[in-house]
Amino acid sequence: MIHISGSLAFDRIMTFPGHFEDHILPEKLHFLNVSFPIDHIEEKRGGTAGNIAYTLALLGEPSCIYTTVGRDFTLYGSELVRMGVDLDGVAVDNDLYTACAYITSDQAGNQITGFCPSAMDIPVFPHKVPKVQKGDWALIGPGNHEDMVGLAGFYREQGIPFLFDPGQQITSLDPTQLAACLEGAAVLIGNDYEIELVGKKTGRSREELIAGVEALIVTYGSKGSSVFIRGEREIAVPAVPPKRVSDPTGAGDAYRAGLLKGLHAGMGMAFSARLGAVTSSFCVEEYGTQVHSFDMEQFKQRYESAFGPMPLLK
Repeated sequence: MIHISGSLAFDRIMTFPGHFEDHILPEKLHFLNVSFPIDHIEEKRGGTAGNIAYTLALLGEPSCIYTTVGRDFTLYGSELVRMGVDLDGVAVDNDLYTACAYITSDQAGNQITGFCPSAMDIPVFPHKVPKVQKGDWALIGPGNHEDMVGLAGFYREQGIPFLFDPGQQITSLDPTQLAACLEGAAVLIGNDYEIELVGKKTGRSREELIAGVEALIVTYGSKGSSVFIRGEREIAVPAVPPKRVSDPTGAGDAYRAGLLKGLHAGMGMAFSARLGAVTSSFCVEEYGTQVHSFDMEQFKQRYESAFGPMPLLK
């Protein structure tokens, strides 16, 4: 089983038909007042935990989610259950709404996001405790602060390897909380900006971050990703070309699903990262984070067109 903590949310995805950098004046960042006209908006099911669980289901991999949702979650939850996702770790607060993200993407794939946690402000751990067993993996994604810290400690005690993916919560986690989540993590994962911010907030260099985990994975969007395994050389993993680019939202979560699939199968960091690159390519082809689809034959063909023969997955 793969255990996922983080957000379940509704995404309001918007598209700006231009480039943010053309409308932001660096010398005026201390007084930023800018408006971006939007030419498209849709509401989709999203949230880090939901997005990862969705793609894992496409890969035939069962998962369980841990977070708190609100009174408007019924239809979303029924869709996840239909796909085989375990929601026993999800608590429902009938007085609040489910978390919501407001995501604006420009033509270069850059994003500006506003996030309202709402029900996610209520911790789910230790009221809901993961039922773990040997061979399980976990991911601690951006979610409730108490859950992030508490689950990191729980997985350490239980000997369950986990990925720490602080994402959008880096700015609100204090250095002590970040350090607590990093302790014992098998993998620290984030985009280049996020990893730099983790280093700055914890006072650790890139080398010190690598030394503290089994592997550091840094993603660069359409430029691929890098895997830094402690004591070994950097492994560059190129992005897999999609058939078309519709929306980059959720591509990172799809990458994490492929990564987890490989790690849970015992396939190693480099191969698992390549799986992530493939799953990510399917996601960017669709507008939304839980819209893409593929079967394993399509997946295998795309993997082999990018990386050569694909080993048999468990």
